[in-house]
Amino acid sequence: MGKHAKHLVWDWNGTLLDDIAAVIGATNAAFAELGLEPITLERYRELYTVPVPKFYERLMGRLPTDEEWIVMDDAFHRHYWVRAEVCGLTAGAAELLAARQASGFTQSLLSLAPHEELVPLVRRHGIHDRFVRVDGRTDRSTDGKSGHMVRHLLALGDVPAERIVVIGDAADDARAAAHVGAKAVLYTGGSHSRRSLQAAGVPVVDSLEEAVAVAEELV
Repeated sequence: MGKHAKHLVWDWNGTLLDDIAAVIGATNAAFAELGLEPITLERYRELYTVPVPKFYERLMGRLPTDEEWIVMDDAFHRHYWVRAEVCGLTAGAAELLAARQASGFTQSLLSLAPHEELVPLVRRHGIHDRFVRVDGRTDRSTDGKSGHMVRHLLALGDVPAERIVVIGDAADDARAAAHVGAKAVLYTGGSHSRRSLQAAGVPVVDSLEEAVAVAEELV
């Protein structure tokens, strides 16, 4: 990629994939099974955090046990993946990815979605070849993205962290970027409210087009 290249690391859920309605629907379907009250989009965005068990702690007043977490996680994903099949890309995402590839700059995709589910979905949306690398989660860890980001950058090879910008919809994306010495831009269309994103101390934008423009200025 060259030591002077600008590289974008994209998040998937809530960033490139417009799936927040699916997330809320799956969350509430899972909550119904677990005896929890349904949640609104606004409340979800105020409370959501990574690691996800901390999100449930905010809802329940305590951390779920390991056994409870397995049930909660399985229930959510069972409902989510049905809904994810009909989710589209975020407005302008396909065009932005194509334009960036055509410009000669590189980009990759790093997600906490299970790798075996992520890759086929990215392919079905016709954008897999826009990325030099696509990585999803390969274990049941509830940790955030920081450790995954380290491995992702190592796999990318010759691209210095100071030339990388992470674009995501969660404060955890900003933490992962800072963990490796990269920059971050956060998008308001996904899992967090603008207020909670602003607390991360990085630029916050309302469209992916603006995210790319700000990323270009950062590096």
